[in-house]
Amino acid sequence: MAKKDLVYFCNECGYESAKWMGQCPACKSWNTFVEEKVEKRTHSSGMSGMANDPKPVSLGEIDMGEEDRVLIGINELDRVLGGGIVRGSLTLVGGDPGIGKSTLLLQVCRQLSAKGMNVLYVSGEESLKQIKLRASRIGDMNDRIKLLCETNLGDIENVIKKMKPDMAVIDSIQTMYDENVGSAPGSVSQVREATGVLMRIAKEMGVSIFIVGHVTKEGTVAGPRVLEHMVDTVLYFEGDRHASYRILRGVKNRFGSTDEIGVFEMKNDGLSEVANPSEFMLNGKPENSSGSIVSCSLEGTRPILVEIQALVSRTSFGFPRRQSAGSDTNRLNLLMAVLEKRLNMPLSDQDAYVNIAGGIKITEPAIDLGIVMAVVSSYRNRPIDDRMAAFGEVGLSGEVRAVSQVAARVGEAAKLGFTTCVVPTVCMDAIKGIKGIKVIGVRNISEAMELF
Repeated sequence: MAKKDLVYFCNECGYESAKWMGQCPACKSWNTFVEEKVEKRTHSSGMSGMANDPKPVSLGEIDMGEEDRVLIGINELDRVLGGGIVRGSLTLVGGDPGIGKSTLLLQVCRQLSAKGMNVLYVSGEESLKQIKLRASRIGDMNDRIKLLCETNLGDIENVIKKMKPDMAVIDSIQTMYDENVGSAPGSVSQVREATGVLMRIAKEMGVSIFIVGHVTKEGTVAGPRVLEHMVDTVLYFEGDRHASYRILRGVKNRFGSTDEIGVFEMKNDGLSEVANPSEFMLNGKPENSSGSIVSCSLEGTRPILVEIQALVSRTSFGFPRRQSAGSDTNRLNLLMAVLEKRLNMPLSDQDAYVNIAGGIKITEPAIDLGIVMAVVSSYRNRPIDDRMAAFGEVGLSGEVRAVSQVAARVGEAAKLGFTTCVVPTVCMDAIKGIKGIKVIGVRNISEAMELF
């Protein structure tokens, strides 16, 4: 019997150590080491399948050919993946409990089976009756979808080799275990070993595998950080589980861009695509109300209009409170300091609250001008024209700096019926041929404030 050694793993990055340490030397995280017993054993051949005589090859000898992709038929997901599923790829889908990960993947199975592909859905958390109950709400399923309730990785590997499916779903990776690893399911060793086995199956057999990952309270995938490094694509399902919208964001993609997002709406019959996120985000916007303006953010190649709401009121404490939902609070503090310095606004005794309506999170600095105008509108209690949109980055001197793809942003505003768009002056030359909307260029925040 093989000897079992006692080792320590970092929960964040998977760093292995022979002794416990307070701080991980790899990722510098504190109190992340856990104790596990591992069994020393030799591994067989790697992904190449050449265990006895591996030979290196030159770049010129590699035949690229055409990338073999399969369109799912769910346009939002196809966009995030970069144009469909790549055969032999390993994709990790993470998200909060109840957000809709299993529902989305079951809909993917339904779409691919309708195209004549064989699909295997492996669940370690639900029974067959529970899966069928959820599938009945989504729609009719054909016999090409095979269900398996199993957590033993060896048995799952045998089923995949016999069935040879075009796609497999593992729900979830934290419930899978390998008999050769002595630790409990969900531990660092088990998650890493299970991911390694699934990656080898995907590369050797050309099976596209989706694995579901639980997330921690910080919103990252539970288990070692090495899990995200091993897979080809990492998708995060975001949104409030009590709201109807869901946002699918790619944070890693070896076959495409990581800037794209997909927007879905949760309904009784599953997740439905939101073809026009801008119109969806602006639904219910108040009219003739101070502290509200529409700005435009760019997510990948898609411009999205969002409503920025601000509320400024006199503080009841000695230290004013600043709070932001959907944007960076530090950025709000910076912009309010610019207003106080450049426009002589006495905001040091004012509480400020900023909200990106719809629950979407924006990190792009292009919404700076929208935040500034919403804060001033609320402070002065003067409403902004409901048909006006504004975007631009604000610098520390109060200047409005250029942003990328101005024409696409202005075109999105014109398409939704906005009559005026405030943009940086340096971007005026890039806007040509857009009719039905008045474009106003501003050099600094002083010129923007004169508009209302």
